[in-house]
Amino acid sequence: MSKTKKIIITLSIIIGVIILGIGVYAYSIYSNINKATESIHKDINKSSLRQGETDINKKQPFSILLLGVDHRPGDVGRSDSLILMTVNPAQGSTKMVSIPRDTRTEIVGKGKLDKINHAYAFGGIQMSVNTVEKFLNVPIDYFVEVNMEGFHDIVDAVNGVDVVNDLDFTYEGTHFKKGPLHLNGDLALKYTRMRKQDPRGDFGRQQRQRQVIEAVLKKGTSISSLTKYNDLLMAISKNIKTNISLNEMVTIQKNYRDATSTIDQMQMTGKGTMINKIYYFQVADTDRLKISNELRQHLELK
Repeated sequence: MSKTKKIIITLSIIIGVIILGIGVYAYSIYSNINKATESIHKDINKSSLRQGETDINKKQPFSILLLGVDHRPGDVGRSDSLILMTVNPAQGSTKMVSIPRDTRTEIVGKGKLDKINHAYAFGGIQMSVNTVEKFLNVPIDYFVEVNMEGFHDIVDAVNGVDVVNDLDFTYEGTHFKKGPLHLNGDLALKYTRMRKQDPRGDFGRQQRQRQVIEAVLKKGTSISSLTKYNDLLMAISKNIKTNISLNEMVTIQKNYRDATSTIDQMQMTGKGTMINKIYYFQVADTDRLKISNELRQHLELK
């Protein structure tokens, strides 16, 4: 056998081993991701506010409800953070609105007016989804529930997040200065929980929550996060529930990536009031309808 043939055969064997190794590694990643997504999957009823279902394979607009839930020992949990997002790939934009946790509205399935975050305590994800749908007259296609007690695990799994803080404050012994900050998991949890020192109250906290969520989404889709994908999958498996399947996640990443480059954050206005010695946030009907119409137009609904 000539020297040239030996070199070609040797290179072919090396390349074959590398390809095989990559294939095994890729299958291992896919298998682990598939197991993780199956463990966090939870179905909800399809929205009655849509005629048919939205088709992400055809790049149709969709909505997603993000819930930050506090699961503390001996407590069913409350959705202390409610963020509704609509995504429109044709317009290349995402709209995001935070719903104050003390918002007074009808709790669908309970038959009474109460704080919107109590819907989760009364009936879990399904009642929360139904209540938000009724409140804004917007169909909810997907949901993602994040256990805020374990949120620090997710932040640590993406090697921390970068935010720009607009308020100098100290919370639970930690000082957060104004300007750019890099937050690990524990710091991110404190950063998103402070409310009483913020002159904007719950609105300021909502803004910080949106900052951290956007930063996690950005880091979670970056190449660098793949090096710690096992840590990320473990954190996700322990702290997240969603009705988005693995195939849908892949399709959304492929078809809707550009739509997240422009995020329009809408502010819900209203006033605080005391009813039977309980504090509520009352959203004016005009403001609620304005936001509802904007979200429906973004979803291309009549």
